[in-house]
Amino acid sequence: MNKKWQISRRKLLKGVGAAIALPFMEAMATPLGLRSYSNDGFPVRSTFMFMPNGVHPGRWTPEGVGRDYTLSPTLAPLSHLKDDILVLGQLMNKHSIFQGADGHYAKTANLLTCLPIQKTAGDNINSGGISIDQLIANHYKNETLFPSLEYGLDRIQTGVDINVGFTRLYASSISWKNAMTPLSKEIDPRMAFDRLFRTFIPGNNKQENPYKSSILDAVLADAKSLKNNLGRSDQDKLEEYLESIRSIEKRINNQESLKDFASNITPDIKRELIRVNQDIEEYAEVHSGVNVTEKTRLMFDIIALAMWSDASRVATFMFGNSVSNRNFSFLEGVNGAHHSISHHMNHPGKMEQYDRITKWHLEQYAYFLDKLKSIKEGNGTLLDNSLVMFASGLRDGNRHSPRDLPIIVGGHGGNKIKSGQNLIYKENTPLANLYTSWMQAVGMNETKFADSTGTLEGILA
Repeated sequence: MNKKWQISRRKLLKGVGAAIALPFMEAMATPLGLRSYSNDGFPVRSTFMFMPNGVHPGRWTPEGVGRDYTLSPTLAPLSHLKDDILVLGQLMNKHSIFQGADGHYAKTANLLTCLPIQKTAGDNINSGGISIDQLIANHYKNETLFPSLEYGLDRIQTGVDINVGFTRLYASSISWKNAMTPLSKEIDPRMAFDRLFRTFIPGNNKQENPYKSSILDAVLADAKSLKNNLGRSDQDKLEEYLESIRSIEKRINNQESLKDFASNITPDIKRELIRVNQDIEEYAEVHSGVNVTEKTRLMFDIIALAMWSDASRVATFMFGNSVSNRNFSFLEGVNGAHHSISHHMNHPGKMEQYDRITKWHLEQYAYFLDKLKSIKEGNGTLLDNSLVMFASGLRDGNRHSPRDLPIIVGGHGGNKIKSGQNLIYKENTPLANLYTSWMQAVGMNETKFADSTGTLEGILA
């Protein structure tokens, strides 16, 4: 079967009370030459990932420069993706040095704005300006169901860190709609999934859980009808996409099955039970060494689905809030919490644990890149048409150093990025230069972002 016909990129599979976006398929390909799109006619997707607390300073940097480089032991989880990543050295966010103030907050809230934040202990927060992810989201305005997605593992923090005099609100966001408006992040995989792929599916029984049925069942007839008009390649892609949605549904529903309540519990009691249960989960997850690997990967699978279906082309993900003290004792050889261990005082045992925590984060990053690479798109993969940043706002948690930030960019940006390199720039090269390069890679006609002095040499094709 080799049917050739055109369908809209905004096409949805629809059923009774439900609708889901479709993946990009050959029948949706955009004519060549349009801005913001790869050579195959697919858009470039952007994801920005934040890891708190820095890295082991002596184990991060690869050996060699350019394409002839060897990954460091810390970066070993990315060894099979060596040709798909850029490791960038000596970049600095100069405005993260805040009037001599030590700490994390001025190195987190402005990671994607590259502008000075306003020091405050109240809610009069100011990140200096719009973040790069939101500029890109505005570039794609009205082309996707959601302009951007903001996900993470930790709730928004409130109150004041009395050690440095900053509101903890700065710890919780890297995405800013404007200087005074941070975008809140979703931390629950169920909520993230439902917002993207599930609408209320009505049942005859008003007490029935509206989420018990799969959304795929509701749109099955429309999916079958569409499939009959697709070529073989698009049929396979649609089948793979729907199976991916089904897989995530099953994993989430298995986790949620223990949270059902008896029907005779009043709504007020149920609301309070849910609140307390969430508080307990939050405390246990952060302080008791609960393994968050599956939760993280669920979130990554949802982001991948969003990018694949073109529900959104921009996402941010925070592995933890700034100063996160998540307990990582679920890792072999680690016995303690992230922020505490990051203040290693050069103790060999703590530095080893610090490095193992960083490797865990990189393993999850590799999982996401592998996921994108497994999804075929045109003549390449979704990773070929993506850019995925992994970064921390400081180099070494022990010194809170903002220089030579640990930064990796995965993906090929629609073949507009020269991946597979380790590039070391002049000391204190503006981090904003990366974002200026990024904007050009996604097709924006911009030559400056924040304090940028140009693009990064050697990365644009």
